[in-house]
Amino acid sequence: MTSPRNESQLTPASNTRRDILKWAALASAPVSFSLSMAQSPLRHNPFTLGVASGSPNHHSVVLWTRLMSDTASGNAQFAASDVSVKWEVADDEGFKVNRRTGQVVALSALAHSVHLELDQLQSDRWYFYRFQIGDAQSTVGRTRTLPHPEAMVQKLRVAYASCQRWEHGYFSAYDHMCQENLDMVLFLGDYIYEYAGAANAVRLPSGGWVSSLSDYRDRYALHRSEKSLQAMHAQCPWLITWDDHEVSNDYAALERGMSGNTGFDFPAQRARAYQAFYEHMPLRASALTRAIDGVSKGAEMRIYGQVAYGKLANIYLLDDRQYRDRQVCNKGFGFGSGWLDPDQCEAWLDPQRTLLGTAQEQWLDQAFSNARSDQRPWNVVAQQTIFGRRDYKLGEGLSLWNDGWDGYSSARQRMTASMQGHALKNPVLLGGDVHENWVGHVMADAYKDDSAKIGVEFCGASISARSAGNSRLAARLAENPHFLFADSERKGYGVVEFTAKQIQTELRVVDDVRQPTTKIETLAKFTVEAGMSQVQRTA
Repeated sequence: MTSPRNESQLTPASNTRRDILKWAALASAPVSFSLSMAQSPLRHNPFTLGVASGSPNHHSVVLWTRLMSDTASGNAQFAASDVSVKWEVADDEGFKVNRRTGQVVALSALAHSVHLELDQLQSDRWYFYRFQIGDAQSTVGRTRTLPHPEAMVQKLRVAYASCQRWEHGYFSAYDHMCQENLDMVLFLGDYIYEYAGAANAVRLPSGGWVSSLSDYRDRYALHRSEKSLQAMHAQCPWLITWDDHEVSNDYAALERGMSGNTGFDFPAQRARAYQAFYEHMPLRASALTRAIDGVSKGAEMRIYGQVAYGKLANIYLLDDRQYRDRQVCNKGFGFGSGWLDPDQCEAWLDPQRTLLGTAQEQWLDQAFSNARSDQRPWNVVAQQTIFGRRDYKLGEGLSLWNDGWDGYSSARQRMTASMQGHALKNPVLLGGDVHENWVGHVMADAYKDDSAKIGVEFCGASISARSAGNSRLAARLAENPHFLFADSERKGYGVVEFTAKQIQTELRVVDDVRQPTTKIETLAKFTVEAGMSQVQRTA
């Protein structure tokens, strides 16, 4: 065991892109407290959105918070000023063992968000952290580093979740997730929804349709005001990707989706949405490939990547929105999504169509190639949506939803071919988006039910977003036999526990998202043995 590091050894991470990251880099560097702020006492608690951590590896993690002004009383104390924030990290919740401290700037240009990148941490270690301004102190968060990539690891326990819509219910599933003893959370998209409201809403969001930067900031602040969500962020680090509602329903790259005002510059709206996403997530500054100036001009925001959890698992986090081709064969050539009949959609067969973009596909193929020699028994692909075919037409012919992998058949076939070509060990695909639990097998050919099973898939239910119900579910399962289980009613999350020999997955669901306090139960349990691309239901 290595000896504990002292205060001087724990420093913000260096970043090779700091010459171009501008503002974002400042938010990970220590600064001196400004005299004017030090002499101006706070009249409110600025840490009302809580704390969070994420983007972990074996020696580093990002710590997040955002300072909020007391707008209810007209106190805009932080409005145009960059603010120095004190941080503390320790081995214990009382901040007495190996306590380390420093300062980081919360930039006005980034909505006074903090993205503190702490480096030179010990691997496979839990830490406690908090922030402070004057006499105001944040809640205490707990985070961890990952095991060293060469370390032998006995177990990994993760939850996967997605789709938390304010109007449709409360995020009470997180109250129960806090009790799951997790190493990390994989959040797979739709952290916010951009809608103005919903029919039969449980509660209504403020601000109407979201389109401006302040709109997006306010909507994130609304979602992060949910105490159960704050509590789960404070439990462990999160790996986070986005889907469509962080911008606009069913958008595709720089093509607008189907929600909100359509009479303005969509690329500019997307840039504002991407900036707000960064401001509210525990992401590294390197995600901003050309800084905020670049994002505002439509530059890439790099959120896909890979981490290793010791010698146990590779985790690949994908982005299927930023680089995709537009959906095809919508009626009237409309924007967004729709149903397609492959026999009536010549464009669907185009072998060049992509969901991930050429660069991300090549990166993933290379990552799968590298995994062939690293001997990790599990390869976890965390992505936004359901991977396997879902045919909605009973009997002959196909009816497919064109917004997910079903609308990008050639891209899906390239990905399964890459898995097979590199003999990828035990692929486990996790997804969200559809608001329903689906459990099944990844097929070598999605349109041949007798083709080889090359992996397994767990697509999770939403945290609160509604779904269609189970009235036709049995017939849909019969039409798609590569899935062995589905549920279109209950809301919640999944928990997967990995060991060298097997994984065990539990689908955890609450009784009624319309109530702020709920009960939890296990809807179903599944086991997958290493070396066997076969899901077995155990409960």
